[in-house]
Amino acid sequence: MSQKEHIDQYCRRYKIMGMATKIEEMVNKAENDHLSYLSFLVALFEQESLHRELQARERLLKTAQLPTRSNLDEYEQRPDNGFSKQKINTLREMAWLDQLYNIMIMGPSGVGKTMLAAGLCADAIEKGYKAYFRTMEEIINMLKMKDFARSAMADYKRLIKASLIVIDDVMLFPVEKSQAVNLFNFINQLYENTSFIITTNKMPADWAKMLDDEVLATALLDRLLFRCEVISLSGKSYRMENRRTIFGT
Repeated sequence: MSQKEHIDQYCRRYKIMGMATKIEEMVNKAENDHLSYLSFLVALFEQESLHRELQARERLLKTAQLPTRSNLDEYEQRPDNGFSKQKINTLREMAWLDQLYNIMIMGPSGVGKTMLAAGLCADAIEKGYKAYFRTMEEIINMLKMKDFARSAMADYKRLIKASLIVIDDVMLFPVEKSQAVNLFNFINQLYENTSFIITTNKMPADWAKMLDDEVLATALLDRLLFRCEVISLSGKSYRMENRRTIFGT
């Protein structure tokens, strides 16, 4: 067995895969550049650190469950939707996340609420935050099943450690009382340590009707709106303006 194969074997045994995947390339570079032993050792650890950071980011992107369109570089800012490119760029800097602010994105269907929320979630992950994207239905089902299903409990444990949780389509459908209580308890547990992005096509005044409980709706909104930027999007639906047909006519 050659020395390089021996090193590779040790790397794999002790799970230092960043070094294992680049060891031959790095040895050749060290020899060509006449690196000192110390410089070569530093380069090895830098490679391992970079590899682990990339792996962690890939894991977060996978568990975030982002929708297909979640890249704000592709976000079509339109003058009629009430939200400027400058404001989008300010949000992408993530200062609000460090300050534990929430964002509520309101507006009719198709104006870009979900893409804006998902894009900010993706940006947060790229900057190293633990961020997750879920619909309200997925949150409610997770809370309902977490004491009975391993996968639901695993998701619950991920979410309670999050820096940011996006809850998409809040109050799209009426919510049963028990589900509403579970949702309130979940947000009440996290709101002082976690930021939320909420997308909704309902005005806050309509939440009481959807929950069939004015007191609960008020308490829920009180936590979400305490430190919150409310963004109202307007305009025509992107989907309707770009509607496709079978015959293309």
